[in-house]
Amino acid sequence: MSKRSITLDAELHDYLVAHGTPPDDLVAELIEETQAALGSLSGMQISPEQASFFTLLARLLDVRTAVEVGTFTGLSSLAVARGMPPGSSLICFDISAEYTAIAQRYWERAGVDDRIELRLGPAQEGLNQLPTEPHLDWAFIDADKEGYPGYWEALVPRMRPGGLIVVDNVLRGGTVIDPPAEQNSATAAIVAFNDMVAADKRVEPVMLPVGDGLTLARKR
Repeated sequence: MSKRSITLDAELHDYLVAHGTPPDDLVAELIEETQAALGSLSGMQISPEQASFFTLLARLLDVRTAVEVGTFTGLSSLAVARGMPPGSSLICFDISAEYTAIAQRYWERAGVDDRIELRLGPAQEGLNQLPTEPHLDWAFIDADKEGYPGYWEALVPRMRPGGLIVVDNVLRGGTVIDPPAEQNSATAAIVAFNDMVAADKRVEPVMLPVGDGLTLARKR
């Protein structure tokens, strides 16, 4: 019994992944290619347990209409699309043709490219062009941290009641509790964003110590 989540070292993390739904060969290859091609930048990829969690959530919520802000090499979108039925729609916003070229190859190999649409360009502009009525089942935010409030405000009105917004990197490696003078601009932006979400009565949020911190917010 514990009143707080335990800290995972590398060995315990490996155990956790192995005893959930571990990466299949395709996901393992995507993770390896991202690390080999991008080095330290591969840290922008979600963790294996997040990927399994996203697939499970997409299936549980019967996600059919989804949006992703920040696609990188495609693990998060691959995970969500695998949990969506044929004929569904996942729109991915990103600014990098280089990184998303890797994603597109893996979407095709996984047989989910028919339900994913990549839109290159500023995500805020793309979100603002979406239909304004509540229609989204799922939204994932994992992009530039200073942009989070704008993405949030564009997405919340477009979520159907019961729809889920998932936000990554909300703990910033623990630096969200550092003194403000020691925080960089991205961390300061996340601190302000987290306060905004916690006060937003349109949603029911929970923050989980998964990966670098994951907020799940259900639209009321």
